[in-house]
Amino acid sequence: MTASAAPLPAALAALLLVVPLAPLAAAALASRPAATGGAWALVRGAAAVALAAALVSAAWIAAAVAPGAALAGAGLRADLPGAVMLVLVSFIGWVIVRYSQPYLAGERGERHYVRWLAATLGCVGLVVITNHLLVLALAWTATSMALHRLLTFYGDRPAAVIAAHKKFMAGRVADTLMLGAVGLLAYSMGTLRLDELAGRAAAGDGLPLGAQVAVVAIALAAILKCAQLPFHGWLIQVMEAPTPVSALLHAGIVNLGGFVLLRVATLVGEVAPAQALLVVVGLVTAVLAALVMSTRISVKVALAWSTTAQMGFMLMQCGLGLWEMALLHLVAHSLYKAHAFLSAGGMVRATLLRTMAPRPAAPSGASLAIAVVTGLALAALAVGAWGVTPAGGLAPWVLAGIVALAVTPLVQARTAGLGGASRLLPVAAAFGVAMSYMGLHVVLSAAVLPLATPAPAFLAIVVALGFAALFTLQSAVALRPDGPFARGAYPWFYGGFFLDERFTRLAFRLWPAPAPHAIPDLPHRTRP
Repeated sequence: MTASAAPLPAALAALLLVVPLAPLAAAALASRPAATGGAWALVRGAAAVALAAALVSAAWIAAAVAPGAALAGAGLRADLPGAVMLVLVSFIGWVIVRYSQPYLAGERGERHYVRWLAATLGCVGLVVITNHLLVLALAWTATSMALHRLLTFYGDRPAAVIAAHKKFMAGRVADTLMLGAVGLLAYSMGTLRLDELAGRAAAGDGLPLGAQVAVVAIALAAILKCAQLPFHGWLIQVMEAPTPVSALLHAGIVNLGGFVLLRVATLVGEVAPAQALLVVVGLVTAVLAALVMSTRISVKVALAWSTTAQMGFMLMQCGLGLWEMALLHLVAHSLYKAHAFLSAGGMVRATLLRTMAPRPAAPSGASLAIAVVTGLALAALAVGAWGVTPAGGLAPWVLAGIVALAVTPLVQARTAGLGGASRLLPVAAAFGVAMSYMGLHVVLSAAVLPLATPAPAFLAIVVALGFAALFTLQSAVALRPDGPFARGAYPWFYGGFFLDERFTRLAFRLWPAPAPHAIPDLPHRTRP
């Protein structure tokens, strides 16, 4: 983040505004009485225009804005992280619009779907380009409200209504926290412009108490909207929505909390309780969700648990001050999950083939130890090759250790049919992963957010211990999959530690779910 922002050229401001306004205008026009095909054509065109504007504006920003700098004016903000996010959401939106039309052809409520899809995309674009915290908060709320209409597309299905209602409750609490944070920051800092807030935080004079409370509230809002434990159940259970809605949710909306935190990164770096909250909640969610995910058979449910874990990892990175890696994680996760959900049929077939394949033998303790040592050596080589030093803080080193544990299964990969030097291919692939990850950390930390403040060392130590515990548990199950520990732990893992059941009972006592209802459009066929 920068301490100040240069003026934003009017032509670039106009380009940025096209990204949210094109789909919002299409949403308004699609509600007029007309053929459904015409509404789809309108929204397809708007998505294409938004993508083109995002690409042109991103190229302009890359050429005109220095690393770590920003342009601001007319209530808009242009910087490299925003440009990356703008292209990402516009591209994913364009793909999902094109995928949705044949997928939903003949469904009842097509008009309902197409206009709320366009409205959702427009609201996300506004979150990305605004330079005003109140506008950001309102656009984030509007995104959630528009998405709710998509999640209840099959409003006559009780499971869909219950899951959407749980998300609605968590979202409204998060919105209340955000609006409270806006009020506190306006009172204590005297401005709601993001560039001015960043500049005052970077001055190093410390934040007033009201501003510190506001930052903690923003962190809590991100935790709620990123489906962190124990508020995660809705994300696992919204599978009743159409597949393109799942792709949009997992690829472009649930991770908006990470981008909102990135927009106030300088403020978060000045508030230790907010950093600790993000690290602890993100770490616990990442560890527990990873354990649960390993027990799931349903492809879409496993993908949902994966999203919960990945969002925890992203928030943990934000808490550690690794903003450049949080941005990278956000982009990579969005692209992966969009592809995974839109190609879910192929993933089901691949999963069935793996299920029918002979069960691989459990690894030996010696082979696992060798793989761990190899992974650590490869990560250390990557750290040395990229010149990561202790002066950069402890967090990058902990990240390197996590990468070492993550590539251990790759090092152990079987190379059936390969002989000689070809058996080293998994090791080479693991080294490539470690080099790429640490290299992107170095490049992005210098080019995107050079003024990011590292988190206290004790938070990095907590993260290291947490992921060491996760690896130990996973290894214990892998070494003795039929042992007493694996059999005893399986019900807890498969049940998601029963956190959602407790949360649901409490939440529904306070705000019961509404009755199912059908979309008030002329019925055609209903997809099974």
